[in-house]
Amino acid sequence: MRPKAYSILLTLIVPVSFITARLHQDCTSVTSALEKRLEAQRHLLADWAGLTRYGSENSELRRPAPGEKRVVFLGDEITENWGSINSQFFKNRQYLNRGIKGQTTPQMLVRFRQDVVALKPGVVVIHAGSNDIASITSPITQAMTAENYMSIVELAKANGIRVVIASLTPVCDCYTKQTQLRPQGKIIGINGWLREYAAESGSVYLDYYTALADGRNFRKELTSDGLLPNDAGYAVMAKLAEAAIAKALGNK
Repeated sequence: MRPKAYSILLTLIVPVSFITARLHQDCTSVTSALEKRLEAQRHLLADWAGLTRYGSENSELRRPAPGEKRVVFLGDEITENWGSINSQFFKNRQYLNRGIKGQTTPQMLVRFRQDVVALKPGVVVIHAGSNDIASITSPITQAMTAENYMSIVELAKANGIRVVIASLTPVCDCYTKQTQLRPQGKIIGINGWLREYAAESGSVYLDYYTALADGRNFRKELTSDGLLPNDAGYAVMAKLAEAAIAKALGNK
């Protein structure tokens, strides 16, 4: 083969080889992502409310000792992720994390008896609603979110559990697109209702939003992706949560 023809052939083969390899890599990545989503949907169908997530831990948990101030944090991925990076989840405290990624208020209502009431806490900190806005499991209106909250709070109070209602945390598009799925105006709207309902129901309102937001945006230095807090963000939240819990325990 002549040198010139060989050179032309190489210029054709190399890009084609590169494109083929890249397509294979992309297909593998897409297939892996789809398999994970499929597995998540299978799990959701098998255990919609997430009752198996903490079932074993709950069964092994002893009853609170006399005078022990047990606290349960009920929530979604923002709660579940607390302590999973470098920050610890309230070290040396009798605080239990019962957050589940992707959950909405109707799912939390279903598991409330198992994951909160049965654990005999003095206080429950409820942080939910962000995934309702995003319609993660199904379309949910603000009225439906409100009704689920009221049912959860009424169930807690009927069992002698004091309630802390946490505001939704802000979002931003500073790392990935978040505001399309969770419009900032809707977050502010739900927070307004949560504040009013906390006062109406005799619950403590825990305002994470004001401390974490810059205008309507999640402060970039306090979030890892525009939705989840980072260690610094959780540190801010921890101080506020401690104060709210103390206030709830002081309410006779």
